[in-house]
Amino acid sequence: YILFSHCFASCILLMFSISFLPSDHVQAMHERKDLHILLAKQQEDLPPRKMSDSYIEVILPLGSQPELREKYLNVHNSVRFGRILEDLDSLGVLICYTHTKHEASQRSPLSIVTALVDKIDLCKKVIYPDCDIKFTGNVSWVGKTSMEVKMHMLQLHDGTYSPVLDATFVMVARDPENKRSAFVNPLIPEGPEEEEIFRKGELNRIRRVDFSTASLLKMAPTAEERTIVHNIFLNTLDTRTVSFRSRVLPPNSVWMEDAKLKGLEICHPQERNIFNRIFGGFLMRKAFELGWATACSYGGSRPYVVAVDDIMFQRPVEIGSLLLLSAQVCYTEENYIQIRVHSEVYDSDTREHKTTNIFHFTFMSEREVPQIVPKTYGESMLYLDGKRHFSATTKETREAEKTTAAP
Repeated sequence: YILFSHCFASCILLMFSISFLPSDHVQAMHERKDLHILLAKQQEDLPPRKMSDSYIEVILPLGSQPELREKYLNVHNSVRFGRILEDLDSLGVLICYTHTKHEASQRSPLSIVTALVDKIDLCKKVIYPDCDIKFTGNVSWVGKTSMEVKMHMLQLHDGTYSPVLDATFVMVARDPENKRSAFVNPLIPEGPEEEEIFRKGELNRIRRVDFSTASLLKMAPTAEERTIVHNIFLNTLDTRTVSFRSRVLPPNSVWMEDAKLKGLEICHPQERNIFNRIFGGFLMRKAFELGWATACSYGGSRPYVVAVDDIMFQRPVEIGSLLLLSAQVCYTEENYIQIRVHSEVYDSDTREHKTTNIFHFTFMSEREVPQIVPKTYGESMLYLDGKRHFSATTKETREAEKTTAAP
């Protein structure tokens, strides 16, 4: 067990053997250039690892160390999920450093960064602030330069740890200066169970490629999706006029353009990682909190996060950047709210906006919510994209519910 006393980041720093005072970042990164000689020229030069080699258990002692609770407590007297996102991101990096650890060196030549949050599924609505939490995880699949990490979170109740969430992250290895890809140790599954886990990791990779290929930014909607959009359009036409421009909002509905919130973050050095850029977990926390606020204001009641999926880290966020966040309700169904958060950085010198991340969150409200209605073609594409994400994240949950309900 690793006892969670301050944060996972302290464990990661041990992999680098670097002391970090604010003025040390430039010197530390300069010293890392010398680690290039430790990089493998090909993956075959690296010793294979087992899943058990990277397995880690971490205890967050909220029950036994009450002084930690303040950081994790929200106004509803439960744990802030944004803080959990930060912890999962740090744990995923630590697991990958454990998988790739160079036995003969105290300093890793690799820069491990989060490429994608593939999926996070929650099975509990509330995370209690006065009960210990246990995180477990290991590398579950490996490519040439990328690694899939499976993590689980459990909470202690009546002497037993019960499941709270399952998470799948994809991490990539870069050179010491975080400029180019680097090879990672191959993974050798042992036994039928691990072979099945590894096979699912490969299927996840293929699914991600297929999902990206079918993106509405690249391909037209399917015939079924075009019918959905056209029916929404017909349902909003004003029957008193014969005009394509005259639109009427149906009962118990909200125009998509009226269901968004925006935020701004000035990226201070306090939130930087070991590469002198903004920590990915911090970005996820801020995006989640804005998404939660959007779902809360839209549904009119406290929302509970059900799933997180397909968070792509497209570019790093530099210190001093102006980070612009925009949260949009893009799909609704019964008491579910699908939120899309777009983040971009603004360069005051060039006056350019550059996308850094797209976040997708599925929330469940305490009661049925109004139907979101797109008005323009662009909003219709957001609606369909939200519907795709909602269907993907809730498919497994609903199938499990049907199985449980079956006689």
